[in-house]
Amino acid sequence: MQIFSFSPFGYEGALVTVEVDLRRGIPAVDLVGLADNAVKEARERMQAAIRNSGFDFPPERVLISLSPADLKKEGAGFDLPIALGVLYESLAAKDGTEQPFSEPVLIMGELELSGRIRPVRGVHAAASTAAAGGILKCIVPVQNAEEAREVSGMAVFGAENLTEAFNALKNPEVFTKKISHEEAEECLDGFEETDGVYFSKIRAEYEFAFIKGQKKLIRALQIAAAGGHNLIAVGAPGCGKTMAIQKLPALLPALTKEKAQPLTRVYSIAGLLPPGKSLIRTAPFRVPHQTASLEGMCGGGAQCRPGEISLAHNGVLFLDEAAEFRTSVLQMLRVPIETGSITITRAGRTTVYPAEFQLVMASNPCPCGNYGSESKICLCSARSVELYWKKFSAPLLDRMDLRVSVANEADDKKPVSTAELRTDIARAVLAERRRQGKKNARLSADEIALHCAIADEDREFLARNAARNNFSPRATASILKVARTIADLDGKRSIESAHIKEAVELRKPFNDFMTSGN
Repeated sequence: MQIFSFSPFGYEGALVTVEVDLRRGIPAVDLVGLADNAVKEARERMQAAIRNSGFDFPPERVLISLSPADLKKEGAGFDLPIALGVLYESLAAKDGTEQPFSEPVLIMGELELSGRIRPVRGVHAAASTAAAGGILKCIVPVQNAEEAREVSGMAVFGAENLTEAFNALKNPEVFTKKISHEEAEECLDGFEETDGVYFSKIRAEYEFAFIKGQKKLIRALQIAAAGGHNLIAVGAPGCGKTMAIQKLPALLPALTKEKAQPLTRVYSIAGLLPPGKSLIRTAPFRVPHQTASLEGMCGGGAQCRPGEISLAHNGVLFLDEAAEFRTSVLQMLRVPIETGSITITRAGRTTVYPAEFQLVMASNPCPCGNYGSESKICLCSARSVELYWKKFSAPLLDRMDLRVSVANEADDKKPVSTAELRTDIARAVLAERRRQGKKNARLSADEIALHCAIADEDREFLARNAARNNFSPRATASILKVARTIADLDGKRSIESAHIKEAVELRKPFNDFMTSGN
């Protein structure tokens, strides 16, 4: 039998072979294989756990090898595989016969001195890596069993203590797979269906019907949710932009199983997957604080943990009071927005995290917040307003597909409900999935030419507005993608003039202080 464990580093991590040899000599436990302190301490923990579980610790000299030898082994997840390796070899030495379990097996878990097994992070990532290498059985803490079973083809045994884990090695039939791995969507707890698309159940704090006015912002949020477009909302303090954006999670469709797998892996690596949780089907909505560091946003640390942009993969990264974030943090977002991934290099080791997030920002128009207001006086100098907006930079603003100027407004019209907004979004999402299998915001140049064809008069209208507003080629492509989403919301197969006009209006600069940023 081959025992494997997992050393987490970055998104990929590495499988580690655990080998145990019993030999003559003074009783001792030797551990080789470039182990960190947490792994070295496993010698004491596993000895106490073995004895406290009612087993006899072998009287021979024990050699434990973790390979590959040049890979640093980190974390407490090696306790259980080391203990089971010692017990298995001890039993084989006593019986002198081959044991019934001959398949390679992935084992992870931290041992308490009593023999109980504590949950560890990175189990989903470990199971995915093991399955890719042909290892289709694993023993993990019972709290991590469900996330391991989400890996297709993986047979899992969730153990509560060392005795259960050891008995599993003698009875391969206890390993179980997930009942179904069909691609069809099923209604899960906490989700409800709207015209073939699943959304989280509507909670009171996510109800758009409570918002008075702000029709343009709500419409922009609907377009953003349907097509995955980046959005920036600018308005005076108290105008309601943050309140409306915080309801955006109600408009985000549930993730498909294909989209949920990499996100679940990221959360498993970060140690943020709740015990007993399997796949994360809810699109993430991350709201980092303005004091977030560059490392906290992009990821890093000794083990290259994921940052906020990777935790927002296939979801939304919301920067409230965006101008208060560090300039370096804002500029760092430009490349991941384009590529959908981020490469982190630390001490000669490199990892690539997925980071296909949707950026939503809210900001005041100036440091005091009163620029352009008809009822309040702005106390900011022209220079301070210029410096305020320079924090964003033209390249970052050019990547914002939707730009909404939010004012204090209210009307007597019946507010639109979340359920009504979802109906159109479901129609658009199904159209995207049938047409290209991804969100409109992610269309390539070739796909734009294929799916975003417009009439000659609409092309001339777009060219005139591009010249008048100094739109870049990226901005023009963005308008076409937004128009495609608007057409999908209306249930139209082709882009019409009204869709182009609305997309242009949502792309125009806010005020004079934004003109230079286009």
